[in-house]
Amino acid sequence: MGNINTAEFASHFTQKEIQKLYARFKQIDSDGSGDLDPREIFNVPELQQNPLVQRVISIFDINKDGKISFSEFLTGKLRAKVGLASLYGSDEEKKLRFAFKIYDIDEDGYITNGELFTVLKMMVGNNLTDMQLQQLVDRTIIKADLDYDGRISFQEFKNMVKDLDVATKLTLNKI
Repeated sequence: MGNINTAEFASHFTQKEIQKLYARFKQIDSDGSGDLDPREIFNVPELQQNPLVQRVISIFDINKDGKISFSEFLTGKLRAKVGLASLYGSDEEKKLRFAFKIYDIDEDGYITNGELFTVLKMMVGNNLTDMQLQQLVDRTIIKADLDYDGRISFQEFKNMVKDLDVATKLTLNKI
């Protein structure tokens, strides 16, 4: 399994689970490079139609080299197993933090108007004009931005989605 230090994952995965994950990783790694590039991930049938896969790849790509190593893959699966984020808090909070990271493209701790537009554009494609989408983004920012700084903090995001049951909908079982 390459140079992966499985000891750091041993408290969360059994050796058998790590071996199964490695087998799945190798299956997805169609060119045998030892890394998953976006093309290989988009070839997974369960992910082909998901417009946010590129954002998830970006979050899992810890070293930002455009590929996911087995270590990053295990880290991503660990996040999925314990709540999709390696941050403190309840499982629900961890999942909300992961969802927040989908929108927080520059990872500065805030969702800006432009970031929200970019992610929503991935989701709606050409079903809305850019003007309609911008109006939706503007209304969302105005409604969520409780401190009037023009951006959405994690706390504001959490408040905005509290009734949407986001945490239960965030699962990643197919990879």
